[in-house]
Amino acid sequence: MAVVPRPSGPSGRHRTNPYEGAVRPPSPPPTASHRRGKILSTFRELGIFPETAEALEAVGIISPFPIQELTLPVALSGNDVIGQAKTGTGKTLGFGLPLLERVTVPADVEAGRATPEQLTDAPQALVVVPTRELCQQVTNDLLTAGKVRNVRVLAIYGGRAYEPQVEALKKGVDVVVGTPGRLLDLAGQKKLSLSQVRTLVLDEADEMLDLGFLPDVEKIIQLLPAKRQTMLFSATMPGQVISLARRYMSQPTHIRATAPDDEGATVANITQHVFRAHSMDKPEMVARILQAQGRGLAMLFCRTKRTAADIADQLARRGFASGAVHGDLGQGAREQALRAFRNGKVDVLVCTDVAARGIDVEGVTHVINYQSPEDEKTYLHRIGRTGRAGAKGTAVTLVDWDDIPRWKLINKALELPFDEPEETYSTSPHLYEQLDIPEGTKGILPRAERTRAGLAAEEVEDLGETGGRGRGRRGGSPAAEEERPRRTRTPRQRRRTRGGAPVDGTAAPEAQAGEAADAAEGTEAAAAGPRTPRRRRRPRGAVAAPAAAEARETAAAAVAEAPAVTAAVETAAPAAEEAPAAAPRRRRTRSAAKAAVDTVSEAATAAVETVREPAADTAAEDRPKRTRTRKTAAVKAEAAVDTAEGTAAEEEAPAKPKRTRKTAAAKAAEAGAAEEAPAKPKRTRTRKTAAAKAEAAPATDAPEAAEAKPKRTRKRAAAKPAETAEATSAS
Repeated sequence: MAVVPRPSGPSGRHRTNPYEGAVRPPSPPPTASHRRGKILSTFRELGIFPETAEALEAVGIISPFPIQELTLPVALSGNDVIGQAKTGTGKTLGFGLPLLERVTVPADVEAGRATPEQLTDAPQALVVVPTRELCQQVTNDLLTAGKVRNVRVLAIYGGRAYEPQVEALKKGVDVVVGTPGRLLDLAGQKKLSLSQVRTLVLDEADEMLDLGFLPDVEKIIQLLPAKRQTMLFSATMPGQVISLARRYMSQPTHIRATAPDDEGATVANITQHVFRAHSMDKPEMVARILQAQGRGLAMLFCRTKRTAADIADQLARRGFASGAVHGDLGQGAREQALRAFRNGKVDVLVCTDVAARGIDVEGVTHVINYQSPEDEKTYLHRIGRTGRAGAKGTAVTLVDWDDIPRWKLINKALELPFDEPEETYSTSPHLYEQLDIPEGTKGILPRAERTRAGLAAEEVEDLGETGGRGRGRRGGSPAAEEERPRRTRTPRQRRRTRGGAPVDGTAAPEAQAGEAADAAEGTEAAAAGPRTPRRRRRPRGAVAAPAAAEARETAAAAVAEAPAVTAAVETAAPAAEEAPAAAPRRRRTRSAAKAAVDTVSEAATAAVETVREPAADTAAEDRPKRTRTRKTAAVKAEAAVDTAEGTAAEEEAPAKPKRTRKTAAAKAAEAGAAEEAPAKPKRTRTRKTAAAKAEAAPATDAPEAAEAKPKRTRKRAAAKPAETAEATSAS
């Protein structure tokens, strides 16, 4: 536990600490003696190296801030430190200067402070930060302070190419500043060695806990040596940070530095304004606030990335030189906007909370919270972008009606006097009065005041980005897109095939059976013409087009030379004539005609199957087996019937019917009936008459009638009794 120093003067009475709440160690090291209770006022008197003090004086930094004065004596002695101070009060140099003092570089060997054996190319100090922007900020500050000693500082964070970072690590570095993700990535690839780290710093530790970096931070700590110095710094120290400190720190000294005239959680030199505004009127209000008197650089904070991008575009259309920084942009675009903002080419930076930590830009006079922050810590870090290093600033918060409950919680936590924000619109007189906006100001910047170069004047650096969204997702800047070689090879054109044959009007192998049936009646030309391919599953094994053509030729030759078709037709023709031959004078009924057609169909189907087997066997080796479907069988059967009927019709007229026993008996019966009853009228045969005759027919004539049938079928079996009865009556 740290105690407040109570130095004694000549009279023996205790002096009061000029910094209320400041914490000092009980016995500071000799390099940071008090000189009769007076807090030292320059960095040289604090005991840092002359080269470091010279580098700071070169940029105008001579006197330390309270957090720096209180931290340096403890940190230089090697003790663990938890530093807490308000935003903009110099926490970076508070841990940066002790870190640089503990690093051994060749300049120390030349000065006699170290031996050559202590030099190493591995990192000797590690600083872990939550965001990329803060990583750049800390790296720049450390490079400035260690410029004279030539301390090698490397920033490692995502969104950049790996190769430059790996090359820098191979050459050797002294201090590494990085984000947890990329640090673990390089350490896992054995590109980053952390075995020589002497000092670990966790900057903005509470933010890393909020972003879910705690597991990654613990993995990094496990890769470090057990004997090291650990320092935690942040503006807010929740209980989780304290628990982390107890687990990984050894007797840390908690230092909280505040100025005597700076009470409360916020910085005293920041003027705060809170207005209740309508969401549809906010763009107009912001445009008029940005035209206030004495307004320099301004930062506009939004809660969502989409809102930030939209407001940046609206302000650009209104004539303001604006840029955006949010997670949907590539790292190249984010750094372009920050560089343009620092260089003055852009005077309005619209960003999300990713830029609310550690961004130190000189000349920021206004911070506008376009949307209410999530909690009081976010509010403190947002408004802390202005009023830094003793300067004055203005913070304006626009609270929507839906955000009133959230704002009341923030107001209560920070003890602010804005529990009920005043309802304000872009035309409200008190808005012009409190923010010093000239009368008659509209929401569009006059052309005479548009003097900034704009975001387009800042070049986009090619970072070789490996992630991120937006135009920098694949390779960084548009220049990298232009330098990427164009594709010169013509992409391969895929052709649709059906069973191995191209679908371009050529008959597929599946139609071989149909072609065989058409070839029987001389329709090969029609089959070779264009046909619409049916929709069916493509087989796994493709058949080559030459093999399919050869299979079709084999099938056609087999059909042309096969004598089975002729024999089948000759066999089917007499069978088709048997029904009318039994009773030539009687009218042909539907049942008899249907029986004849069935007989012809069966015979033709058998003939086609006989012809198809050789062709199918020839093509089976070259094409996959197809599944026979009902639709395909019906189509083939119809084609076969048509072929058989046509052949039978051609041979019916000249062909002489074959004489059989049944035919002779029928003729004799007809002759006898004509002599016995020449004047008898012709009777129509009915089902009732046929049934009666069937009952009276003797059973002895059944074998003779059965022998006259060439093939037994179901329909023939049903018609057998009637035919037997007719033959008996005729005899």
